[in-house]
Amino acid sequence: MLNNTEILKVAEIVSQEKGIEQDIVMEALEESFEIIGKSKYGMDNNIKAVIDRFTGNITLSHIKDVVETIDPVLQANQILLDHAKKYDENVEIGGQVHIPLPAVNFGRVTANMARQVIYSRVREAEKRRQFNDFKDRVGEILSGIVKRIEFNNIIVDLGKAEGFLRKDELIPRENFKTGDRIRAYFFDIKEESKGHQIFLSRTHPQFMAKLFVQEVPEIYEGQIEILSVARDPGSRGKITVRANDKSIDPVGACVGMRGSRVQAIVNELQGEKIDIVNWSELKSLFVQRAISPAQVAKVNEFEDSNRVEIVLPEDQLSIAIGRRGQNVKLASILTGLEIDILTEKEDADRRQEEFKQVTALFAEKLDLEDMIAQLLAVEGYNSIEKIVNATVNDIEKIEGFDTELATEIYARASQFMENEKAELEKLIQESSLDDYLKNIKELDNKMLSTLIDNKILTRQDLADLATDELVGKEGILQKRVEKNIAEKIIMDAREIYLNS
Repeated sequence: MLNNTEILKVAEIVSQEKGIEQDIVMEALEESFEIIGKSKYGMDNNIKAVIDRFTGNITLSHIKDVVETIDPVLQANQILLDHAKKYDENVEIGGQVHIPLPAVNFGRVTANMARQVIYSRVREAEKRRQFNDFKDRVGEILSGIVKRIEFNNIIVDLGKAEGFLRKDELIPRENFKTGDRIRAYFFDIKEESKGHQIFLSRTHPQFMAKLFVQEVPEIYEGQIEILSVARDPGSRGKITVRANDKSIDPVGACVGMRGSRVQAIVNELQGEKIDIVNWSELKSLFVQRAISPAQVAKVNEFEDSNRVEIVLPEDQLSIAIGRRGQNVKLASILTGLEIDILTEKEDADRRQEEFKQVTALFAEKLDLEDMIAQLLAVEGYNSIEKIVNATVNDIEKIEGFDTELATEIYARASQFMENEKAELEKLIQESSLDDYLKNIKELDNKMLSTLIDNKILTRQDLADLATDELVGKEGILQKRVEKNIAEKIIMDAREIYLNS
């Protein structure tokens, strides 16, 4: 049997070798002594072992509950109050007493049992330590050695743990073999019964971002900030940067002297082309930079919308779109905007057509002469609602208009809107449109009337729609509702319908 000094020495050695707390080793030793005690005094007995952390002295005790009446089934761990007071005169019914037991010696079998307990507890503690060591490193780039390759998935030796790099987290066409050094982004860790699993990626957008942190001191020091990243792994990537110090050129700092910094990242990413975009608070300028290398003529923004249109020369169209739509897709991810692309000719044709439609609308609905309707359209009044939202003074400022004409136009527009509102309310009231659709706050009466015209009358009808069917270019509401809002409307309808 180990003596007191040896117990403390064993605990210290195991603690140092495995890198775990000494107290955990001591608890494992105590558990092993409890097993020995049970093998000696009965496996049903509640045996407690305590090792003094300073002297190594071991005390064994039988813990019993103090009761009024002994239960035949639980009697092994029960004791009557009178008897219990022999061990603790202050104990009461419902309490516990620790009855001292004489020390026991290791037999061969019990020693093996104890050894297994110690090994098991130490392994558990070691796994827990490794998990705690790594869980705080999620979001870092880890470096290791390719240990083995299983079904094209790579197991990476990270020193005290292994990382798992799935085939689809590898950059296309890159190959590694056993023994190669590899760097990857640590994006997740999962604790499982057999231990923990570390998930790595070389395709994750943050892998590129973290490489910039490593290569560009200004980013590491916080002088330059990375705002967004978009990647088509192995082909092209875009990254938005902003200088917190106005004296620093963020793009130049990221590129480095003669491109040395960005080239190191390109090499690590297997030749992936990288566009470094200088952020701007001006949406139009930010989009122009993000769609690079295409040259943009102008950007059309939409109020209260997450959508923009970029207009460019015909010869820039294929550049802006990119191979398989890659460039515009990455620019959209980078800016967080839905980007539509038009050529200058398409933009001019569309504006001409819109001008004709608005002019005809004003002439017909407001009973205006063509010249007056055209002047309104030229001044940017592209709907009757916009006329009503203006003032008589605003309309009077149009060249050739006077107060009398402006007042008459405003009155006709206001009357039209009132009539239209009443007609829409009547249409909705007399339709079979259900209350669920009527109560969707994002849909106004005009949108509801469009749904009625298209036989979308119930929440089931709405739930059966795809997002593009509702708000795509050829959709029922076209682009009168933001795509993300339309997705939520449809998903809410599906959830409510399925749960009803």
